[in-house]
Amino acid sequence: MNKNTNDTKITPDYVLSLNKPTKGFLCSLSDNKYKIDFISFKIRDAESGYVLFEIDKDPEEPELTPEQEAALDNDPKARTISYQFGPLFFKLKTVGTTLKFSVGDKPCKNFRMIERHYFRDQLIQSFDFTFPFCIPNSVNDWENIYDIPNLSKEVKKEMIDNPYETTSDSFYFVDGDLIMHNKAEYDYSPLDEDDDKTVEEIIGSK
Repeated sequence: MNKNTNDTKITPDYVLSLNKPTKGFLCSLSDNKYKIDFISFKIRDAESGYVLFEIDKDPEEPELTPEQEAALDNDPKARTISYQFGPLFFKLKTVGTTLKFSVGDKPCKNFRMIERHYFRDQLIQSFDFTFPFCIPNSVNDWENIYDIPNLSKEVKKEMIDNPYETTSDSFYFVDGDLIMHNKAEYDYSPLDEDDDKTVEEIIGSK
């Protein structure tokens, strides 16, 4: 884990300056001092409402102990989510996300998420969203809209042909303090229903 070097504070401006994925995680699980817990997450096509991905946390899942958190700090599989969207994803113009999360017994001000998306070591797009305030012990719904980046056919084909080489870093701040850092990897290779189509037919000239 590449946590803060020499106790240097990781700021929003710092992560906004990153042009390639981090080699590790810039904070520990124990840095989530506001006890923010993700309950459910949904990704949909913003125009049609078609659901691309949906996950719900098991309500019976026990809270991690400090020892379990420390063990997971250096386990990238535990802090990385994998998505398989298929090449038709590139036909979309915008996607919407709905995140349901709970907050512990501290008020949470300026809950900010910065997402940096990459193909290999090239920055594709950056997103920056802020949830102004969460009262203690509350459950909140956070809706965000993402514009699909305008990529060349050549780049899209490379991303389709190379599953999981498209990645992202998601950094979560509260009042400027980094409290969470997660990663994701993306597979745009053809799904079963795309088997009879060529990549060129799927991505077209967009």
